[in-house]
Amino acid sequence: MRLKFSAAALLLATTLSAQAQNVKVTPLGGIDGELCPQDRALVFEDPNGTRVLYDPGRTVAGAGDPRLGKIDIILVSHMHGDHVGNAHNKAPNSGTCASPDMSVSAMPNSSAVNIALAKKSKIVTGSEMPPFFAAKLKANGGDPANSMLARFGGSVTVGGVRIATVTAVHSNGVDPDYIGGPLGDAMKAAGIAGDVGLATGYVLTFSNGLVAYLSGDTGITADQERVVRDYYKAKLAVMNIGDGFSTGPAEAAYVINELVKPASVIASHVNEVGTVDGAVRPGSKTEAFIKASRVPVIVPLSGRTMEFAASGLCAAGCGKASN
Repeated sequence: MRLKFSAAALLLATTLSAQAQNVKVTPLGGIDGELCPQDRALVFEDPNGTRVLYDPGRTVAGAGDPRLGKIDIILVSHMHGDHVGNAHNKAPNSGTCASPDMSVSAMPNSSAVNIALAKKSKIVTGSEMPPFFAAKLKANGGDPANSMLARFGGSVTVGGVRIATVTAVHSNGVDPDYIGGPLGDAMKAAGIAGDVGLATGYVLTFSNGLVAYLSGDTGITADQERVVRDYYKAKLAVMNIGDGFSTGPAEAAYVINELVKPASVIASHVNEVGTVDGAVRPGSKTEAFIKASRVPVIVPLSGRTMEFAASGLCAAGCGKASN
């Protein structure tokens, strides 16, 4: 009996130790258990406890969203409102999947800035975005030093997570409403946006060895092979599939199958009702991407925490909506 107990205890300890080394990923979408048109936000939690919020967008219900918890780092791929957060829902699960609630304005700060102020988070961005965020933090009584630069080819390490920026082919204009005053009014009248450089994707290296590629809004680029795969050796990808504004299902599948070649991929930025009752909607772009991909596709259901091993494979929580 003692030997059996010892073996069981050893197995349990080994299992718990393995789970402790996984990176946790929690989608903060519009409706619990679903993948909806405005869903962008993901929280990555390193095994050491560092928590990274990627593109808060319009489904994080402001800095007071109870799902946020501790946020150490905020990543913003580019300045479009559905990523930085020009507006947001009044509470989680307000509105419907087909008609998301975006009734609360976050202007002129953005949800990213408001969350950073409340959580004392670092905002890590590339191109010329850091001075914009530093000025917003300073204007609201925050520390401008919490806006950190990671430009192409370089990286910063915060809380044990290494953050590098990589190419994303997309526009990156600052809405004049973030600027305000006579200058903002003149820009709006002229139909132009502020220039903060190129949009970015990210490569995160976690303390357990997992390397994750976050595509941002992008088209197909050679860097997805030569930089993301060959240099960084990403094993998990978060890939935008919504079409029109970025890669569509076929293009995204090409990026995954032929260029990045990760062990698994999380579908993102679907711009549609991707699931109904937690199951992939037949005829959707989400379904098309799953069918075209040669690696497991993970469908991020809001509020459902997934776990990924260093290999990039899902270790827990991916549920029935994965390929």
